[in-house]
Amino acid sequence: MGTLPLPSHIHYELLLQILERQTLPSLNPTSSEYSQAQQVVVSLRKALSHQKALEAHCRCSDRQVEHRWSLNDQPIPKVDVR
Repeated sequence: MGTLPLPSHIHYELLLQILERQTLPSLNPTSSEYSQAQQVVVSLRKALSHQKALEAHCRCSDRQVEHRWSLNDQPIPKVDVR
C-alpha cells in the first residue's frame, strides 16, 4: 500500500485558535451564533481525534502517513467515477 496523505495537524490547530480566540469572544455567549460556533469547535476537535485514530491504525498496520500542508505539494490523483 502507498502512503496515506492526511492534513497536517496544524490545520486543525489554526482553525481552533481562530474560533476560540477571535470568533467566540466576538459573540454574545447567549446567542445562537455562539452555540453554533461552539459546535464547530467540537466538530473540529472530533475530526482531529478521528484523524489521530486513523494514523494510529495505520502505524499498527505498517502503513505510512504523509501529513500534507497544501494541495499544491503533490499532484492530486484522478478518481474514475464511472
